[in-house]
Amino acid sequence: MSQASQRASSVAIALAAIGLGTLAWGTLVERNRFTLRTQTLAVLQPGARPLTVLHLADLHMAPWQRKKQEWIRSLAVYKPNLVLNTGDNLGHERGIEGIEYALEPFRAIPGIFVHGSNDYFGPVAKNPFTYFTAPRRVVHSQPGLDTARLTSFFEGLGWLDLNNTARAMSIKGSHLEFVGVGDAHMGWDNLAQLSVALEEMHENVGWADEPGGSQPVTIGLTHSPYQRVLNALVTYGSELIVAGHTHGGQVCVPGYGALVTNCDIPRDQVKGLSLWTHARRTAYLSVSAGLGTSIYAPVRFACPPEATLLTLTARDISYS
Repeated sequence: MSQASQRASSVAIALAAIGLGTLAWGTLVERNRFTLRTQTLAVLQPGARPLTVLHLADLHMAPWQRKKQEWIRSLAVYKPNLVLNTGDNLGHERGIEGIEYALEPFRAIPGIFVHGSNDYFGPVAKNPFTYFTAPRRVVHSQPGLDTARLTSFFEGLGWLDLNNTARAMSIKGSHLEFVGVGDAHMGWDNLAQLSVALEEMHENVGWADEPGGSQPVTIGLTHSPYQRVLNALVTYGSELIVAGHTHGGQVCVPGYGALVTNCDIPRDQVKGLSLWTHARRTAYLSVSAGLGTSIYAPVRFACPPEATLLTLTARDISYS
């Protein structure tokens, strides 16, 4: 073998070793390296008491994923005042069993939820490189999941269904309004319905007739952060929008970031906190990298699974 061939062979072996090491890290270590991202946002009315909000997204739960289930249960130690769940909870036909176990500690804690496509349809084996093409909708030949049981469990916890509707609640003296949509990745977002839902909510909300009452804070929920949805949620007054779906890119390049977003959101907003501006209005946008992956693509790289703990605090009093 010539010297050039030996060098080429050595390079090939080194690259193969790096590739195998990266794959091993992503599948055996990083996808189980659960992380809690924390953020403080001054969005409440002046003088309001802080609220602790736990955001859970993209659990993609399978019944055997005990480590993930126990980690989620451990988050109850933070005693959240509110839980926001932005969908894709199920990752297996029996994933509901793991969800019920993982989320039981949050019973009677106020919550809001919207569904993602993987709360209706289970995963199937497919070419993983299709993830790097243009976003596409789920094929309905996938196995159906027990969405009714999932919804019933959430409502049994005391959580409110926000799919294409608006709801309201008061927590620790703060008035909160919520507006949410179905999964935009599937085209299930009914944006035209939101104005009607908000009007109905405003007609029935308990604090509407309070003399001198504090102004409510509006929070938007969506599974998939498509631009049309974010624009609509800002238009309808959202000051904070929470979303999932992107997995933070799932496989990222250090120093570069996510390769794909799986929707039309800008790549630099694929996870974490940023601002979304539309029609001269701006809202905080918090996109979770999520806690799971498809069981057929169980790998993360430079993008550990996460939940988000948001502390909502009072705005400063300003004078003009």
